[in-house]
Amino acid sequence: MAHPGRKNLSPELLTGNLRKTVFFLALPVLGEQVLNFLVGFYDVYLAGHLAADIRTDATAAVGVAAYVGWLASMLFAVVGNGTTALISRAWGAGDHAQANRVANRSVLLSIVSGLVFMSLIVPFAPWLVRFMGLQGNAAEIAVRYLRVDAFGLIFASVSLVLAAAFRGSGDMKTPMLVFGSISILNVIVSTAFVNGTPFNPALGVDGIVYGTLVARVCGGLFFLFLFARGRNGLSLRIEQLRLRGETVRRILAIGIPSAVEGFVMWVGHALFLRVISEIGPTTFAAHIIGVRVEAITYLPAVAYGAAAATMVGQSLGADNRKRALKAGYEAALQCSILGVFITLWFTLGAEWIYTMMHEDLAVREIGIPAFRIVGLFQIPLILAIVFFAATRGAGETKFPLYVALITTYLVRVPLGYYFGVHLKMGLMGAWVGMNADMFVRGVIATWRYSSRRWLSTQV
Repeated sequence: MAHPGRKNLSPELLTGNLRKTVFFLALPVLGEQVLNFLVGFYDVYLAGHLAADIRTDATAAVGVAAYVGWLASMLFAVVGNGTTALISRAWGAGDHAQANRVANRSVLLSIVSGLVFMSLIVPFAPWLVRFMGLQGNAAEIAVRYLRVDAFGLIFASVSLVLAAAFRGSGDMKTPMLVFGSISILNVIVSTAFVNGTPFNPALGVDGIVYGTLVARVCGGLFFLFLFARGRNGLSLRIEQLRLRGETVRRILAIGIPSAVEGFVMWVGHALFLRVISEIGPTTFAAHIIGVRVEAITYLPAVAYGAAAATMVGQSLGADNRKRALKAGYEAALQCSILGVFITLWFTLGAEWIYTMMHEDLAVREIGIPAFRIVGLFQIPLILAIVFFAATRGAGETKFPLYVALITTYLVRVPLGYYFGVHLKMGLMGAWVGMNADMFVRGVIATWRYSSRRWLSTQV
């Protein structure tokens, strides 16, 4: 139970009705995720409705760029996951001074992370694009996209880490408001850049990345502005911006395994893209549409995962293991209910989805039947995301890394190649590996959470 005498605890999080607390923690993050999803979804939509001679190449290029952006977000988790775990523990223990130290150290670490990532992406963009299977015009578009977006990823790093800091303190609304605003901005600016306005020429496919760049920069600056003013007890302190010391070591000790997990998964997904590219460009475009739409599942899963991580961290900080355990189960239950509706939508609405997203009939014919099968594996995906997010909130980050190694390299890639390329089953066959990956990951995550071993994690 929470220790008597501690001040400034989060009473709703630590003692309020569990079901309502989880729901209202997840709701703002869900709103944020929905608006964030619109960015990638709308970018693929714009690419799929360009001129007929470029739309397939543009869809592939934008999809590859999204994969690199995903890599960036997972590497930025070096700081983000450590930030959430340490701030939530400190908040649950009533130590707001320590929480603020973590937040300030994390901001500086996030800027360094963004700069390092940019310095690598700019020179290595052509190699990355070739590694992921793009050639010709699609490769040229993707390289331009990555080099422009690299600058924006510095600001994205700051946004992700400050959002993690605010969530660790129980403030879910601020990240929602900021990410929601920049998502809407991205849609408006990208459309204007792609199609042109009385004030600027039409830039075509390049307009997509310039819209994303504007949104990322504005988002990072807005987060910094709010942090400088002070938000929910967290505020910028110049004297606390350091890259050394015990606090930094603890942030990195928690975050590095998460980043390694992210990198391992990304390399596996890049190899999986190579498998898809061997089948053909039309199949590649159908795959990109499928995974972008499937990202809808991540919206509630990430939202409930964030809620679970915050509640687990604060409950453990208050020495309430029973509530920490129940929080993860409740988050998984509520999210799985939403998952049932997503499953039905993907399975029954695959034709409508592909018809809306792309004008090429060949892309639709390949994608529709395969996507119907993918819809059946959304519940295991949800369980994996929510349960592993909950254990990361406790500071356990190594076990998910081991699982990522197993499911990515022993399940997704080899099965995808065997069925998709060797047996010539196309996208349907390649997605056998993807579906198996989601199923195995969900089973292992559920087992691990139920084992309760993560409750003893030291941070």
